Amino acid sequence: MVTTKEQGRIQVLNEVLAGTLGMGTAAILLGVSERHGWRLLAGYRREGVAAVAHGNRGRAPAHTLTAGLRAQVLTLAQTTYRGCNDTHLVELLAEREGLFLSRATWQRWRQGAGLKSPRKRRAPKHRSRRERMPQAGLLLQWDGSSHAWLEGRGPRLTLVGAIDDATGEVVAATFRGQEDAQGYLLVLRTVLQTKGVPLAIYRDRHGIFARQEQESWTLAEELAGERVPTQVGRALAELGIQSIPAYSPQAKGRIERLWGTFQDRLVAELRLAEASTPEEAETVLQAYLPRFNQRFTVPPADPTPAYQPLPQGLDVEAVCCLAYRRTVARDNTVSFGGQQLQVLPSAARTSYARARVEVREHLDGHLTVRYQGALLAVTPAPATAPVLRARKGRRILPDLSLPRQPGPGTSKPSPNHPWRRYALTKSLSS
Repeated sequence: MVTTKEQGRIQVLNEVLAGTLGMGTAAILLGVSERHGWRLLAGYRREGVAAVAHGNRGRAPAHTLTAGLRAQVLTLAQTTYRGCNDTHLVELLAEREGLFLSRATWQRWRQGAGLKSPRKRRAPKHRSRRERMPQAGLLLQWDGSSHAWLEGRGPRLTLVGAIDDATGEVVAATFRGQEDAQGYLLVLRTVLQTKGVPLAIYRDRHGIFARQEQESWTLAEELAGERVPTQVGRALAELGIQSIPAYSPQAKGRIERLWGTFQDRLVAELRLAEASTPEEAETVLQAYLPRFNQRFTVPPADPTPAYQPLPQGLDVEAVCCLAYRRTVARDNTVSFGGQQLQVLPSAARTSYARARVEVREHLDGHLTVRYQGALLAVTPAPATAPVLRARKGRRILPDLSLPRQPGPGTSKPSPNHPWRRYALTKSLSS
């Protein structure tokens, strides 16, 4: 088959052969040098129209991928790497299988095989794009994502994490059974230990971060004239981190898009690792975060980070914990979570009876007691008599499920008992 361009060349060469066109003018029309024009004319005389066609016509390119590779990739895409989007699949094939092909090639193969893309995208709505923060550490976005991360191989988990607005780096993340204060405190502790103190946190209006406006005030709050902060709100206030609420999911779109990416890529990583427990999922997550950050992090406009160093003498474990107010009993004990702590005397006070103290439950489970900011010495309190009897197996309260038996000396009331006369009088009067 002769193309239009080749038909034009044949016409020019025929004019040269007929003597009506010189080679100098013909070379300009052919778009070649005069020397190459003579080569084309010699080949045309020798081979005819075939000499005008490009020499690579009908030959496979040197970098052509084989049909066997195409079949292998299609099989892997529908079995081992099912559900992976096009870009992620190409990356996994290169990392795990040593098969290198472009995203465009895979898309052409997928469409040729009649396979639909596993990632369905809706037409985006028009929104004005907010500029990123210029420095890392100026603003972190927090959120939690409840999702079937293990795809039925294990329990449903919630991924709690924080992303830097300037760079898109996932600075910390962890799996939890549900979105709770302890999960956010774990993320905060990781950020403090690895990066420093950020300037502000951008979060939703969940009750974990701040008390809801519709919640009624307690008497103590009314007397104090302010709301008691939540556990996470207290930790942020102690660190001087500004807590900014978002009034729509689109406002914190950076972390919302992160969840969409994780629900695609991280789910595939968990599936390939055959993770089925929260512990295994956490191991896969922590191994995947450096790879994710290397792939998706962008450089900030200002390379100088805005994270502040930890204040001198600050105990991160004492901040990232759950704090509760308690009153010391007259015997200098504090009750918390079924435990009894004995408060020991100190140089400042010999007795803390009736004092208001703060019990802090740390992330590793141990308890500390503070009075006006000072750490108090405590020890497990001796068990009380009811507790000791319970340990011996003695029943402290009567079993109400058993029928009650009359005790010795009891008898059935007589017909003229005052109780019976009162009941008869009430029935007649009614």
